[in-house]
Amino acid sequence: MDQPAPEVQPTPARLPRNVWLLGFTSLLNDTASEMIAPLMPQFIIVVLGGDKAYVGLIEGVADSAASVLKLFSGGWSDRIGRRKGLIVFGYAVATLSRPLLAFALAPWHALVVRLGDRFGKGVRTAPRDAMIVDSTDKSMRGRAFGFHRAMDHVGAAIGPLLATLFLWQTSAAGDTLSGHAADVITEQAAWESGHLRLLFLLTLVPGLMVVALVAFGLKEQRVHVPAGRRLDLSLKPYPRSFKVYLLALLMFTLGNSSDMFLLVRAQELGVSLHLLPMLWLVFHVAKSVGNLLGGRAVDKLGPRRLLLAGWAWYAVVYLAFAYANSAWQVWALFLLYAVYYALTEPSEKTLVAHLVGSERAGLAYGWFNLLIGIGALPASLMFGALYEHFNAQVAFGVGSALALVSMVLLVFVRESREEKNPTSPENK
Repeated sequence: MDQPAPEVQPTPARLPRNVWLLGFTSLLNDTASEMIAPLMPQFIIVVLGGDKAYVGLIEGVADSAASVLKLFSGGWSDRIGRRKGLIVFGYAVATLSRPLLAFALAPWHALVVRLGDRFGKGVRTAPRDAMIVDSTDKSMRGRAFGFHRAMDHVGAAIGPLLATLFLWQTSAAGDTLSGHAADVITEQAAWESGHLRLLFLLTLVPGLMVVALVAFGLKEQRVHVPAGRRLDLSLKPYPRSFKVYLLALLMFTLGNSSDMFLLVRAQELGVSLHLLPMLWLVFHVAKSVGNLLGGRAVDKLGPRRLLLAGWAWYAVVYLAFAYANSAWQVWALFLLYAVYYALTEPSEKTLVAHLVGSERAGLAYGWFNLLIGIGALPASLMFGALYEHFNAQVAFGVGSALALVSMVLLVFVRESREEKNPTSPENK
């Protein structure tokens, strides 16, 4: 007698409410942070008297400190079975820290403020990513992470647009300067400093909207916690493939310095200060569209193969940045660089879920972010030092080479068959 075919569960047509809300949260938060991000190198170097190496120090130390917190916050959210409180607290800390940059008088002041901002990110990130996994069906995790990153990049496009409009509106004051050359330079520096500081203060507005959104709109997804579970931050419960994946990520991160250096490179090649926010806007619009498409591709093709393609693309584009010689090439390369994000951002986090499941997802994303953060400090310090003491070709060339080494490690990562999407060619 023929056995009845097993019932096939339909794939949900819409993303869950929490995913939508966290997407809009990221849009607003990145509107605030990216209003100032493309102007940070200029502020640190010109206004505060730092240099390229100090830009690398600030970015590396801040991101590394945040990554350590991601491990603890992710593990703790698994331990208590709740994520929302950590998410709300993390966004609140970042919102209150970011505007304090307006009062910085020395490079180390910027470092302290940046640490506060990254502290908030460290608390919220792993629980937020785990909540996306908790709220989403396995068959659409790539789409969920792609949507979340797309909204993040929409905010990262709106922020520079607002900054551009703000600077253009106030630029008339700088155009009317008169007097001796030395006085004009001094007045121009004062004008840039004052208006940049005001812009930093304005980031408080979208930040407060973020806190209200997550505090009153996010719905807790209770996670099953076995009786007697303690806070265990070790990697022992996870499969070997996840550990190899983390090693590959660490190697790649060592060659993946802060994108702030791309803005430094853009200025060297002739992109003016007033056009930097617009360049950043175009870059993030391209990343947003790419993530929407890339997230759907992850669910169809599998995250590992798209991640391999993304790292290969990164190696090629970084070499192109090294040998670019004009401003128009910068605009083209930023668009090509956005393809790397489209291929990798939905893939990286979806692959974590495929390798470990959902029961300890918070800690898994904590480890994921910790290893990236551990690599971020030496990556930015190394890139900044190579850039400052040698040239762009050496700095970008090392990053490209490390991406190729990482691809070799990623080849040895294998997903468990039960976690793969049944429609993926890798599971047929």
